[in-house]
Amino acid sequence: MSEREFIPVRIAVLTVSDSRSLAEDRSGDVLAARIEAAGHVLADRKILPDERAEIAAQLRAWCEDAAIDVVISTGGTGLTGRDVTVEAHRDVYEKEIDAFGTVFTHVSMAKIGTSAVQSRATGGVAMGTYLFALPGSPGACKDAWDEILSKQLDYRHKPCNFVEIMPRLDEHLRRK
Repeated sequence: MSEREFIPVRIAVLTVSDSRSLAEDRSGDVLAARIEAAGHVLADRKILPDERAEIAAQLRAWCEDAAIDVVISTGGTGLTGRDVTVEAHRDVYEKEIDAFGTVFTHVSMAKIGTSAVQSRATGGVAMGTYLFALPGSPGACKDAWDEILSKQLDYRHKPCNFVEIMPRLDEHLRRK
């Protein structure tokens, strides 16, 4: 039995913040560095304010872009009034990856204890593209990438991973 070859995935990073610029985007920097260090392609990177319609429009645009396989957002997953990233993601999802939030909470519990309940990290699929919403802290981005996404976005990961089912994510949209 031969080992699988690595397949680079094209990933866009969206930082949601009313106050950060690209120069101050530590969470986006963490994700970009880890994406590239893993051998994947940083396909695009943007910062948007906490505006549900703008976030959803950007997610849709990236989902429609054949050069992007995965979108990871950071920020706006908390409980305050301006935290609308999760709602924007759910406006776009065709299917939610329910266990992503559960596994993220499990990972977070080991690091920050019961404060993990304040995160609404989520994942889903739309138009054949994976979408993940992570909290806006560099630590949360490191945890999500190192403990979950780096493995699930690696075709060599067994027993299964997100990459191997990528070609089938949009099969319901194709003509029969």
